[in-house]
Amino acid sequence: MRLENVSVRYHRRGPWVLRQADAEVGPGEVAVVLGRNGAGKSTLLQVTAGVLRPTRGRVVDRPRHVGWVPERFPADQPFTVAYYLTAMARVAGLSAAEADRAVDEWTSRLGIAGFRRVRLADLSKGTAQKVGLAQAMLRPPGLLVLDEPWEGLDAAARDLVPLVVDEVLAAGGRVLVSDHRNETVRLPGARRWTVAEGTVTETGPDEPEDVAVVEVAVPAARVAGTVARLRAAGHQVLRVRAAGRARDGATPGVGPRPPAADDTALPDEVAR
Repeated sequence: MRLENVSVRYHRRGPWVLRQADAEVGPGEVAVVLGRNGAGKSTLLQVTAGVLRPTRGRVVDRPRHVGWVPERFPADQPFTVAYYLTAMARVAGLSAAEADRAVDEWTSRLGIAGFRRVRLADLSKGTAQKVGLAQAMLRPPGLLVLDEPWEGLDAAARDLVPLVVDEVLAAGGRVLVSDHRNETVRLPGARRWTVAEGTVTETGPDEPEDVAVVEVAVPAARVAGTVARLRAAGHQVLRVRAAGRARDGATPGVGPRPPAADDTALPDEVAR
């Protein structure tokens, strides 16, 4: 999928928000859209998703099925969560049975099954954002566009976003995502589209860095705060486990001994 000479302005004589933007993202690739507030990131995402028509230029080879999650889900609608999601699934081309299964799956995965009979207007911002993410995934998208997808989500839902991205990429889809929370460090190998002064500069994925895995032992009561601080600093938390009392020669307060060479292997994913 390519953006070719895309330019956007909202009024005939208004300033250009985007000027002759050219960028590309291929099957199985994710692109992170970077830039200061007001630079035009959301405009670029809307054009890519097909929500906004460019003033000039075009988007080529946009996949047929697009999942679009705006920064703020439009929750001021007179529908319940279940009715809205079911209707969106049918609009996406799913049969009644397929729609029911998809709604069941995504309300369960996102932890909003208990809100199925609640009206959208009565939801908190975080819950409404989960509904927005659910509707984008009801039919597996060839292109998933996420504008600040982590905003307002709880920790469990924030952890789910990279998994959703991985699912789309594994199926050969494309993903575009913007973020100001530094959560995109969880998307290694992403391309970068930087928006500044109306122009878009595209760079390929960073070269992989040498990494190391560090085990840290903390009191159980401080686990949540420690995990939050590590993630905020750009580190990746592989897992949290109960270490129990010091044993096997471990020094109290330091943690258990490192695994031997024949112990269970670490996951492929490593801390950054």
